Amino acid sequence: MNVTDLSLHMSSALRRPIRFGSDEHKILFCRTLLDTFDPYKPAVIDWPKLDDDARSRLVALPIWDIAVQTENRAGLNVATYGEVIRDPLLKKAVELNAFEERRHRDVLSNLVQAYGIALAPEPVLARPRDPEWAFMVTGYSECIDSFFAFGLFETAKRSGFFPAELVDTFEPVVHEEGRHILFFVNWISWHRRNMAIWRRPWFELKVLAVWAFLVWERMGIAADIGHGSQDNNFTVTGANQLSDGDVDIATLMDICLSENDRRLGIYDQRLKRPRFVPSMVRLARKFLRPSPAKQTG
Repeated sequence: MNVTDLSLHMSSALRRPIRFGSDEHKILFCRTLLDTFDPYKPAVIDWPKLDDDARSRLVALPIWDIAVQTENRAGLNVATYGEVIRDPLLKKAVELNAFEERRHRDVLSNLVQAYGIALAPEPVLARPRDPEWAFMVTGYSECIDSFFAFGLFETAKRSGFFPAELVDTFEPVVHEEGRHILFFVNWISWHRRNMAIWRRPWFELKVLAVWAFLVWERMGIAADIGHGSQDNNFTVTGANQLSDGDVDIATLMDICLSENDRRLGIYDQRLKRPRFVPSMVRLARKFLRPSPAKQTG
C-alpha cells in the first residue's frame, strides 16, 4: 500500500478513541504495520549507474560497515523476540518487522556490491540471551537513528549529493523505518499496560537501562563494532558531507523535525508517536540560531 492509499485508508477508518493497552490498540498498531507492507525484492533492484564523482562520494561515506552490521543485528534481535510471543497477531507483526530488518541488510549488501564498496568482515552474532531487552535496544535505537535519518535523507535530496534515481531507490527503506518506530512505541505502550503489576517496576528500570546503554554507545564509549574505529555518530558529520557543508546544526534540526512530522503524520492519529528524541531536539533548537550565512542565503 503506497502513501496515498494509506492516507485514504486511514481517513476512512473508524475514528472512535481507543484505550492504549486495549485489544483494539493492539489490532490497530499491528494491522498498520501488516497492511502497509511493500513486497519489493532487493535482488531485483536496478541500481542506477553513477558517474565517477557520485560514486566517489558514495564510497567515501563512513557508514557502510556499521549500517550493514546494524541491520543484521536488528534482524536477529527482532526475530528472536518474535519467537517468544504467543499472541498470533502480534507475533505475525513482529515476524514481518524482522523480515524487513533483514531485507534492509540485503539492500545495503547489494548496494555496496553494485558500487564496489569494500566492507570489513561481519562479526558472528550471538543470539540474544534476553529477547525482550534485545527487541527494546533495537526499537529505541531506531527511534533515535530514524529521526536523524529522515533529515539526512531529505538533506541529500535537496543538495543533489546523490542522483535522484539513487535517492528514489532508498525511499522504501526509509519509509519502512518510520513504520517500524511507530509499531515499536505502540508496542511499548501496549506491553507495559498488559504485564503483571509486579513486573512493571522492573520493566521501567529496563527501559532506563536501554536508554543509558544507547547514550553510552553513541558517545563512543562502547566497544567498536567490527575492526578499527567506527563512527557511531554520523549525523552531524554526515550532514556536512551530504550537503557539501551547507547545512548547520540548527537547520539540520529543523529538517529532521519537519521530516519526522511529515513521515509519521500519514498514519492514524490515534497511534502514539516517538516523543523523546523530537522533544529533546525541539528543546535544544530553542538555544540555537542558523549561522549568518544561512540566514542571509
